[in-house]
Amino acid sequence: MPSLTLELGLGTSGLDDPEICADTVEAALEAGYRHIDTAQMYGNEAAVGEGLRASDVDREDVVIATKIHHDNLAPEDVRETAHESLERLGLERIDLLYVHWPMGEYDPEETLPAFDALHEAGVTEHIGVSNFTPELFREAREILDAPIAAHQVECHPLFKQPELRELATEFDHHLVGYSPLGRGEILDEPTLVEVAERNGTSTAIVALAWALARNVVPIPKATGDHVTENLAALELELDDADLAAIDGLVDGDRKIDPEAAAWNR
Repeated sequence: MPSLTLELGLGTSGLDDPEICADTVEAALEAGYRHIDTAQMYGNEAAVGEGLRASDVDREDVVIATKIHHDNLAPEDVRETAHESLERLGLERIDLLYVHWPMGEYDPEETLPAFDALHEAGVTEHIGVSNFTPELFREAREILDAPIAAHQVECHPLFKQPELRELATEFDHHLVGYSPLGRGEILDEPTLVEVAERNGTSTAIVALAWALARNVVPIPKATGDHVTENLAALELELDDADLAAIDGLVDGDRKIDPEAAAWNR
């Protein structure tokens, strides 16, 4: 098993209002979340840290993950901005630090040793990558001294990432799924609706439960009541027929697909 324990987490992309973000993080932690995901790109690291401090949850029980922006992946920028992220978060260490996108200033031979240096210095406890192709993942794994603890990618019932799920099993790391509800665009899919009706739940909970059953760590963005409601996925055990029906869905297009992404080159 990976050395890092990751459970269903709270995604904070799009939580731009500092007060709403801080309140959401605090509510999530009080509801039982122990994994909060942010990024330099999201502009809300300070609010995430505020929400963490406002909660009654022990800091040591929470995994805080953030990501280095692709424009900050030159070695000196990795080091400088990682410390800036630490300061904004108000933490002594980052639990999981990702290379956000392998584009922009990303140079594997230059960027990845800078992440190793941060790991060795205790700035981050674990290293992750995000939006890597299988080929780039294998390359990164060969260059890094530290193990890759997590790979974060888009993953949901209509974009199932079978190759990357197999890679996670092969190399014993977490596959973390962002946009696990397909940005809300998959929630009317007829098969998901049928599975939800059979189980007396919502299509959102079905999508999250599918991810958990397939060893994907989903990190849905949520606010308000949805924060607590999403935790129901931890209690829903889809049967083999339900899982097979979802596995049989034909994948659609990515919901997040920058022109400069590695898979478009």
